[in-house]
Amino acid sequence: MIEVFKTNVKDHFEANMLPEEIHRKFFRSKANLDLTDCDNILRVKCSFGIVKSGMLINLLEQHGGYNEVLPDEINLPEGNT
Repeated sequence: MIEVFKTNVKDHFEANMLPEEIHRKFFRSKANLDLTDCDNILRVKCSFGIVKSGMLINLLEQHGGYNEVLPDEINLPEGNT
């Protein structure tokens, strides 16, 4: 499962540190932060089970940050509903 978060992380040090901490605290999870995206996207992939969104939000808040889960969007071709 993959979960995508919008964050307020702008610092490159934090962008490197947070994924490392996520890897330590969430077994079998991989994370990365994309500071080139306008929403400073945090992607977390859990290879076994589900991504614990609430725990990840709390982790970032402990570091003075903010994040929110981005909703899944399915883009259907026009005419398909």
